[in-house]
Amino acid sequence: MSKHLDDLLDRIRALQEDVEEEYRQQREDWQARRAQLAGEWASQQRRYKVGLWRFLRRSSLLAILTAPVIYLGWIPFLLMDLFVTVYQAICFPVYRIPKVRRSDYLVFDREDLPYLNAIEKFNCFYCSYGNGVAAYTREVAARTEQYWCPIKHARRIRAAHERYPRFFEHGDAEAFRQGLARLRRQYGDDPPRSPD
Repeated sequence: MSKHLDDLLDRIRALQEDVEEEYRQQREDWQARRAQLAGEWASQQRRYKVGLWRFLRRSSLLAILTAPVIYLGWIPFLLMDLFVTVYQAICFPVYRIPKVRRSDYLVFDREDLPYLNAIEKFNCFYCSYGNGVAAYTREVAARTEQYWCPIKHARRIRAAHERYPRFFEHGDAEAFRQGLARLRRQYGDDPPRSPD
């Protein structure tokens, strides 16, 4: 990978860190404001709560009829979560691949929002779990790919994971053979450095 591309990726990561820092600061400011106005805040938030019956009456018939299909997603999410957790517990130590912290990907912090009714809280929990499992699975798969096959595809792929830009170019056998052992050791919080 070229130095210019490395620099661009570093700038993207720096911008992502800046965005995360801005989000963190806004969360802190919000928490401070919330603490100051705790009682007033909760009662103000509750005013926006839509009761269960009103919520159901406002829902379309199709939304109600498709809900069971959506909630059936629990089964594959649970199975994927279980499989990925067992998979990395067994396989990652053998290859000295650092384990992915599941708790970094599964975040449940919406249940205390007073403006959500029970169905909305359940929906938020479901979406947090599904998206968290998907992100957790993606990182486990990315680390697996980094170890076993860190080669870019010949065609452009959509939404490649963070480690992908550092993989070897498609067809570059020399770089692959010379750099594979090094790339297999480049794990951690940051995506790996360029293999060439």
